[in-house]
Amino acid sequence: MIRAIEAIIDEHGNVRLLETVSLPSSRRAFVMILDDPANSTTHEASLLSEPVLAQDWNRPEEDAAWSHLQQGR
Repeated sequence: MIRAIEAIIDEHGNVRLLETVSLPSSRRAFVMILDDPANSTTHEASLLSEPVLAQDWNRPEEDAAWSHLQQGR
């Protein structure tokens, strides 16, 4: 299972998770460092959700549903 967990990384590289995590054994993790301050979660959430939403947006059925808006191109 893949989970995304918000964290803060301080200027020394120390990672502090913002929620408690309990795992049966050690796991690998992927760390993405964002340029925005830690309190601007709205923009970060939209960036992180874009790949998931793109799976739905980039379907032929979706293109057909919105094709009437593309007729002027």
